[in-house]
Amino acid sequence: MAPRTLVLLRHAQAEPENGLGDEQRPLSAHGRRQGASLGPILAAQVGGLDRALVSSALRTTETYKIVASGWDGAPAADVRDELYEAGPRDLLAVLAELPEDVRRVLVVGHEPTMSSLAHLLDGERSTLAEMVSLGMSTANAAVLEVPVPWAELDRSTARLVTIVRPEL
Repeated sequence: MAPRTLVLLRHAQAEPENGLGDEQRPLSAHGRRQGASLGPILAAQVGGLDRALVSSALRTTETYKIVASGWDGAPAADVRDELYEAGPRDLLAVLAELPEDVRRVLVVGHEPTMSSLAHLLDGERSTLAEMVSLGMSTANAAVLEVPVPWAELDRSTARLVTIVRPEL
């Protein structure tokens, strides 16, 4: 059976703190352009999606809405409050609950969780994984190949294939 695909996407660029709280920060104009550019690129790289897990923060839900608009057949967002402050192990627990028929998953979340999890999962300790360990820029996505069931996903059980960036 073909490996699963996990895409860890850091949200696009957000506006600075606006007095409404960090969770309510909207995307900036640049962030909206990043998302619009990234959608078709990710669609070409990854193909169809089975699930989109999205942090409940405004900037992540806006990022997914814009990215999905350029991705034919993108599923509705599965918005989750627990992803807003989730660390790598918290996110692994969420992924472990996915049904086995789910093959391609996108997670839209925050730093440092996205880069930390990509680095943690990569079993090859590649140069790419070392670069990711330094952090991911806004609207960058780590694409991982996952040869194990979701419930067995853990340290060094996946392979970091590429980092996808918007073309701006």
